[in-house]
Amino acid sequence: MSPGERRATLVVGNWKMNGSRAANAALLAALRASAPFPGGVAVCVPAPYLCEVGSALQGSAIAWGAQDCSSHDSGAFTGEVSAAMLAEFACRYVIVGHSERRALHGESDVLVAEKAARALAAGVTPIVCVGETLAEREAGETSAVVARQLGAAIARLGDAIGDAVIAYEPVWAIGTGKTASPAEAEAVHAHLRTRLATLSPRAAAVSILYGGSVKPDNAVSLFGQPNIDGGLIGGASLNAEHFAAICKAAA
Repeated sequence: MSPGERRATLVVGNWKMNGSRAANAALLAALRASAPFPGGVAVCVPAPYLCEVGSALQGSAIAWGAQDCSSHDSGAFTGEVSAAMLAEFACRYVIVGHSERRALHGESDVLVAEKAARALAAGVTPIVCVGETLAEREAGETSAVVARQLGAAIARLGDAIGDAVIAYEPVWAIGTGKTASPAEAEAVHAHLRTRLATLSPRAAAVSILYGGSVKPDNAVSLFGQPNIDGGLIGGASLNAEHFAAICKAAA
């Protein structure tokens, strides 16, 4: 980055497999009413709701996206959704490599990197998730694990990593109520930042989000760390009041 330039702040809600047409409409209306926000805000929603969410957010500063995409452009891949399809619904973002996808669907670092590449090729910004399990943290392997996961993305994307967003989500803190302390989270973000800085000047501007039981009462302390540029928010993003408070904490 040039002197004085700041990385973009971004808060993204990950609805996971939650929602209904009525509940979504109420949530989005309340969220729009809470604007403006100091930084970028987006919601990543289940694929069946993309059209309605896009219509509900049209003309607002809130972006929308998906929670996964295929590593293929098209073909005999029943149940898969391509990045190009997401682009047709004006998705700005897509989450790839979320820990639940890695754990429950066996997604490898290489597969996640390929999904990120497909997203970028379609004009959709991938939010590449990295993070360690509790066992890996207790074994002192956090830095090695996140470096390996990030390294796979860098190996596939090269300098195009500068067009992606990274999200650090310690698996042990997702949906558990446990949260990495601001210092713990900052240490991992700083490590990721150092890894990115070895790639190119463009990579220095990559936003790195924190995900893991972020709530209104801890968002300010987390987002206040030098290398934390916002959050990937799970459960709290389903509550408009809570999510709006977290978004405003990104100031």
